[in-house]
Amino acid sequence: MSTTYRVGYFVGSLSSTSINRLLSRALIRLAPEDLEFTEIPIGGLPLYSPDYDEDYPPEARALKDAIAASQAVLFVTPEYNRSIPGALKNAIDWASRPKGTNSFHHLPAAVIGASPGKIGTAVGQQSLRAVLSFCNARQMTAPEAYVTFTPGLVTADGEVTDPSVEAFLTAYMQEFRDHVVRVLTVLPRA
Repeated sequence: MSTTYRVGYFVGSLSSTSINRLLSRALIRLAPEDLEFTEIPIGGLPLYSPDYDEDYPPEARALKDAIAASQAVLFVTPEYNRSIPGALKNAIDWASRPKGTNSFHHLPAAVIGASPGKIGTAVGQQSLRAVLSFCNARQMTAPEAYVTFTPGLVTADGEVTDPSVEAFLTAYMQEFRDHVVRVLTVLPRA
């Protein structure tokens, strides 16, 4: 009997031409077959305020429901101004509240990102990792993955054109799968 693991993934960019959306397609294509992916959209969320804690709007309830339906999460995100894109931080704020209902508690998580710059998304990922640590997500800490994105590296359907990058991303996704299994063995989610 084979097991399938449900992975919700976040694309941190709202851009229609996001290179991180292309990267997410490549990751899904290269992932082990027992990982099943569903994007968790973040673009329609209003800005978080504690004023909503008594009555979450439908978009925020849908976000929390999507995370609850996932056994793990994958963040595929750019770096904005050496930190987390605002839309992604807003989504994390919604998901981690109200107090006592943190959707990321004990959830297996991994972070990866692409940028045209030489250091990829290294500083933004460190910022995101700090937030996820506070949210008590069970993060995959290695390998780290900062993809320097060049035009044509990933096609529209997620095919990686550089064999060395393809091999690295395949290994990354295998490590992510192994991390999910390890965490869920200790901390099972329904």
